[in-house]
Amino acid sequence: MKKMIVVGAALILAGCVTTETAQFKPSAGQETMIRDGNPAIVSKKSRSIILARPASREIQNGGRPVYIIAAFNSGSEPVLLSTSNIHVEQFIDGQPAGDMKVMSYNDLVQEERSKQVLAAVLVGVAAGANAASAQNAGYYNSRSTIYTPRGSATVYTTGYSPAAAAIAQGNASAQNAAMMASVVDRGQQNMQALEQQVLKDNTVMPGEWIGGQVHIAPPAKTAGAKEYKITVTIGSDVHEIDVSQSAAGS
Repeated sequence: MKKMIVVGAALILAGCVTTETAQFKPSAGQETMIRDGNPAIVSKKSRSIILARPASREIQNGGRPVYIIAAFNSGSEPVLLSTSNIHVEQFIDGQPAGDMKVMSYNDLVQEERSKQVLAAVLVGVAAGANAASAQNAGYYNSRSTIYTPRGSATVYTTGYSPAAAAIAQGNASAQNAAMMASVVDRGQQNMQALEQQVLKDNTVMPGEWIGGQVHIAPPAKTAGAKEYKITVTIGSDVHEIDVSQSAAGS
């Protein structure tokens, strides 16, 4: 009975796992390390060095993995670092199981713009509801009972208060303006973060480091750890980085 309880509790806890962590499996010419509490890997080739690490300590289960990838040009000629030259492939039971799309900067900007359009539509609907409610706020009605020597009677009173309507409309306008300002401000912050953090196409000069965030489509669900390979081609060098992504703490 105790064993059954322990197994049942373990299954419940497993079902509650919402985050995962990534670990690197180094091959020849590669070395793992810890940077700011995150696992990292250095891959060295004849003309370049690649440093990769997760952008955060935990990856949302079912969410996009985001990595910081930086390249150093140790050769004598300029080389291109581009998301189009970064390829990610998932493996299940050691066999190729499909590509995981690498999102370009333009992909992410377009996605953010679509989110902002949707947010603006939702704010517009809310603002319309606020305005309609405020417009009707000046109307009032009441019911009272009057008692007379001849008995009681119910009296209904209706009317319209311009002052109450003006106050309600002023409050609604302020709320609508605040909602729209919040959406615009959040959108600008998100765009700025993309501009500052996401990897874009860059020519890496000899002796120069360049890097940024690389957003990758979520791996397919598997019974165990999610295994995938990140391949970074820079110049004539090809860096292959093996990743194992599994439940946090496992």
